[in-house]
Amino acid sequence: MTSDVTSQPTAPPSSAPGAAARDPWPALFALCLGFFMILVDSTIVSVATPAIIEDLGADVNSVIWVTSAYLLAYAVPVLITGRLGDRFGPKRLYLAGLTVFTLASLWCGLTSTVEGLIVARVVQGLGASMITPQTMAIITRIFPAERRGKAMALWGATAGVATLVGPILGGVLVDALGWEWIFFINVPVGVIGFVLAWRLVPTLETHQRRFDWLGVVLSGAGMFLIVFGIQEGQRESWAAWIWAMIGAGLLVFALFVAWQARTRSEPLVPLGLFRDRNFSLANVAITSMGFAITALAFPLMLWAQAVRGLSPTRAALLLVPMAVMSIVLARFVGGLTDRVHPRLITGFGFAAGIVSIVWLAAEMTPRDSLWLLVPPMVLLGIGNAFIWAPNSATATRNLPVQQAGAGAGVYNATRQVGAVLGSAAIAALISARLAAQGLGGSFAGGEGAAGGRLPDVVASPFSTAMSQAMLLPAAVLVAGLVAAVLFERPRHAGFGG
Repeated sequence: MTSDVTSQPTAPPSSAPGAAARDPWPALFALCLGFFMILVDSTIVSVATPAIIEDLGADVNSVIWVTSAYLLAYAVPVLITGRLGDRFGPKRLYLAGLTVFTLASLWCGLTSTVEGLIVARVVQGLGASMITPQTMAIITRIFPAERRGKAMALWGATAGVATLVGPILGGVLVDALGWEWIFFINVPVGVIGFVLAWRLVPTLETHQRRFDWLGVVLSGAGMFLIVFGIQEGQRESWAAWIWAMIGAGLLVFALFVAWQARTRSEPLVPLGLFRDRNFSLANVAITSMGFAITALAFPLMLWAQAVRGLSPTRAALLLVPMAVMSIVLARFVGGLTDRVHPRLITGFGFAAGIVSIVWLAAEMTPRDSLWLLVPPMVLLGIGNAFIWAPNSATATRNLPVQQAGAGAGVYNATRQVGAVLGSAAIAALISARLAAQGLGGSFAGGEGAAGGRLPDVVASPFSTAMSQAMLLPAAVLVAGLVAAVLFERPRHAGFGG
């Protein structure tokens, strides 16, 4: 096994300079459309959970698998798809991924069983894993370091807004057209995104790559064992084989890290990336954020529909103050990203996020006015705006251009690892808290699926269980806060105070 692989340009020598001379912003906007679509699908199912439960005759845990399967299939291959973009061209991989994602979305909408929906979501996740690292790698290559902060701010803001808009869009579609349309809507958007990317995204220089397939197998197996064990643990009464599965997953992950340290030729995760302090800390921060945003949507939407009797649209509208604040502040925070120490921006964001979720949990009661949710939702939106974009810019700012694909793959993988763990952990915690309230670990809240309110005797303990489950994402954000306060000042000369 050789120690290094020589990069060999396979595109015409003039392609990269031509791409560099082109205005990069239209390409960025085209990329953000596809990126927005795949991230919306990370959270859009949460508001449709009661409707899918009712229509497909499933329980809460099975429907949460619809999200977990997508996130798992998204997270595992994203490490290798960043490298595939380096080898075959990020534009080609982006377009291929968008095609797979769009066709799988059509499949999701046409399925009639929860098992079939889970399988279709796996394919959809594979398409998403091909798209995400290409967007980040292309940004890193077409924007100079002194302008990359603003570009990454838009990219990061897209990620933040998409995860918030998902449930809102989902609520409107479920009420107006049925849950299937949360997937059908991707088809025209995917076609438009394909055309825009084909026309606006430059073809960049490619490099010969070797691929660490053993690393892919080890990381995928470890992730599946852990996620399956966590999500199914409560339903299986935390039997010995569940703990053995989780332990085996941790052992496989340890083997994966050891293999990455030993591999000298194109490791799946170049551990040298983590010598950059900001890259390491940004990965911790984004993992906690992916966990929290994915996890909090499920108990909130179940509470709103089953306890308060809201329709999917009205339940999703509870998130509007959060989404509006994130959108309104995106430009302002983007301007700060190139001038203010990332420790101050992201530290404030995580602190606001923690306070807002704890506050929100306290207001999730069976009877109090829904207007009491607005202030914590506003604060959560402010926190989101101060986390996604600055953290993305901080992660990549110090990386050399030749490591763009690997860095983007690792960063997006860690975010998705957080999301899939958040989905699995919240499923287990919801089941545990429902059981503790005497409702049974697989209680579905079926009455809420049709827009009706649970009986008072059930609504109060159900509400308590959902409120308690909300504290998990708040606790996980503490890790993000610790990482944020340890950020160093970026090294490039254009960075200000």
